[in-house]
Amino acid sequence: MQATPLKYASQSVSKYYFVAALALFTAQIVFGLTLGLQYVIGDFLFPYIPFNQARMVHTNLLIVWLLFGFMGAAYYLVPEESETELYSPKLAMVLFWVFLVAGALTIVGYLAVPYAKLAELTGNDLLQTMGREFLEQPLPTKVGIVVVALGFLFNISMTVLKGRKTSISLVLLLGLWGLALMFLFSFVNPHNLVRDKMYWWFVVHLWVEGTWELILGSLLAFVLIKTTGVDREVIDKWLYVIIAMALVTGILGTGHHFFFIGMPGYWLWVGTIFSAMEPIPFFMMTVFAFNMVQRRRREHPNQAAVLWAVGCSVVGFLGAGLWGFMHTLSAINYYTHGTQITAAHGHLAFYGAYVLVVIAIISYAMPILRGREANSRRAQSVEMWSFWIMTIGMAVMVLALTGAGILQVWLQRLPTTGALSFMATQDQLSFFYWMRVWGGVGFLVGLLAYLSSFFIGAGANENEPATGMVPGRA
Repeated sequence: MQATPLKYASQSVSKYYFVAALALFTAQIVFGLTLGLQYVIGDFLFPYIPFNQARMVHTNLLIVWLLFGFMGAAYYLVPEESETELYSPKLAMVLFWVFLVAGALTIVGYLAVPYAKLAELTGNDLLQTMGREFLEQPLPTKVGIVVVALGFLFNISMTVLKGRKTSISLVLLLGLWGLALMFLFSFVNPHNLVRDKMYWWFVVHLWVEGTWELILGSLLAFVLIKTTGVDREVIDKWLYVIIAMALVTGILGTGHHFFFIGMPGYWLWVGTIFSAMEPIPFFMMTVFAFNMVQRRRREHPNQAAVLWAVGCSVVGFLGAGLWGFMHTLSAINYYTHGTQITAAHGHLAFYGAYVLVVIAIISYAMPILRGREANSRRAQSVEMWSFWIMTIGMAVMVLALTGAGILQVWLQRLPTTGALSFMATQDQLSFFYWMRVWGGVGFLVGLLAYLSSFFIGAGANENEPATGMVPGRA
């Protein structure tokens, strides 16, 4: 493959973030597989890694590795969009090590110290912020995240201010600042349970169905501009329409979490109506991605990156859109809330919308960071197969969880008399839980295949484009 130097030397800091993201992603999947086995083999790894500890590690690693991915993407994308070097590469590297060490110590704390003791040791009595799903981090870790986020945003914002302003960099900046501001609600932990859940959803929902969608849109637009050669003006118009719809539906769609937590009854209508509209921006992303690939002006040598980008739009629509819509209406959610249907939606939505877009930007940027425009034909073929293996593995997991959720509703939630207890119902779901385990094994195999592609050199026909399974190829 042709050697391709970096346009801006400071973009090289993104490589560290990408490598850390992939390492933490692998650890997340290993802990997820551990959880799946603990569902069907109750004493698996007990008492060394109890279920509650494994679950904390699994969900926290999800957040941390995606944040590493977003930060690496910003450090790569912003200098190129702004046509200037990063404001402070040294600051980016200092923040990388601070974030990595703090994250590693937090995970060690989860595994080595009982959670109540960890709360006592880290000053939770001074400001009670621990004990909430996804936000289990000790107070020092939360403060550290804020410090790292502020330093990162200062670095990125100063780079944008001193250089060219584009719609992609501005939308990305808006999403990143929104992400940081919403995280501040994690420090608010009122004793009133209704207010507590309301503020908790301000973080979780307004991340994944608000600010993160802006980041998703900007990264997807960047990759498509680079790999298709379509005019920036065309992509900008799509981007503005998509993010406008995402913000309107995402902010008011928070109401679908307020249905049954003690909030006023009008949220049944607000949440139902605007949640039903939330699939629209994801459907628009799917149309957008396919449209850009069909209108491409060049056959980019990195066809693996194109596959990840198109796959992101399709699977994101299925997970966040279709599987979300399945149980978002209040009359349906009354029966499905907190069942395995919720888990099915969460897994497919995170994978489709955010995992795949981070891998797409890594797939595009990493070859350039390593001095070439694209990986070899052999490496890209393995990478493409890894996409399909991971996606099929995720599909098996999601279909298993969907089946488990439907049966759970049927046995436990619908009957007015003779309903099974929670644990009796769980016994009836073991077949689906085993299916989830095998889907998880397949996903891990796909991930390992993806990681192996970084170590595959060129074959005899190294200048040939990668054959593969890219939608829209002629």
